[in-house]
Amino acid sequence: MVGQIFNWLDDRIGIRDLDAALVSRNVPKLNWWYTLGFAALFTFILMAVTGMFLAVYYAPTPDHAWHSIKYITEYVTWGKWVRGLHHYGASAMVIIVVMHMLQVFFYGAYKYPRELTWVSGVALLGVVLGLGFTGYLLPWDQKAYWATVVGTQVPEVIPVWATCPRSSCAAARRSAL
Repeated sequence: MVGQIFNWLDDRIGIRDLDAALVSRNVPKLNWWYTLGFAALFTFILMAVTGMFLAVYYAPTPDHAWHSIKYITEYVTWGKWVRGLHHYGASAMVIIVVMHMLQVFFYGAYKYPRELTWVSGVALLGVVLGLGFTGYLLPWDQKAYWATVVGTQVPEVIPVWATCPRSSCAAARRSAL
C-alpha cells in the first residue's frame, strides 16, 4: 500500500529525482570553512533586526542624527547594547563575507555549475561594502564625517587618473563617477 502511494507520488512530482538531487549526493569532507556562508546569513539577519530597532529611534538629518544616536545609547532600554551589536556586527559581516568569498575562490567552488552563484556573491560583496561605507556616516559625528570625506576622495588619487594631465582627464573622471 505504502509502495503504491510512493510510486503514485513519484510519477507526479518525481520524489526519486528530489532524493537524488538533495539527499543522495556526494558531499565533500566538511570543515569549519564551510560555516562561513551560514555565518554571513546570521550576521545579515542580525543587521536587519538590530537595524529595524535602531531605525525606530534614528532621525536621518544632519541636525538631529547625532542627538538621536545619543538618545538611543543613553535613554532607550537596551539601546546601547543593540547599537553596539549592530556596530560590531557590521564589522564582523564585512570580515565574514570577505573570508567566505576567499574560501569559495580558493576551494574552486565558483566553477561549473556555480558560476552565477559566484557572480551574485561578488555583487553581494559589493553591496555589503557599500552599505558598510554609507552606514559609517549615520552617527554624523566628526569621525564619521571625515572618514567619509577621505573615502570619497580616494578615487581621485588612483594612479591611472593621476598620470594624465588635468584638462584631458577631467572628462574621464566625470564619466567614471
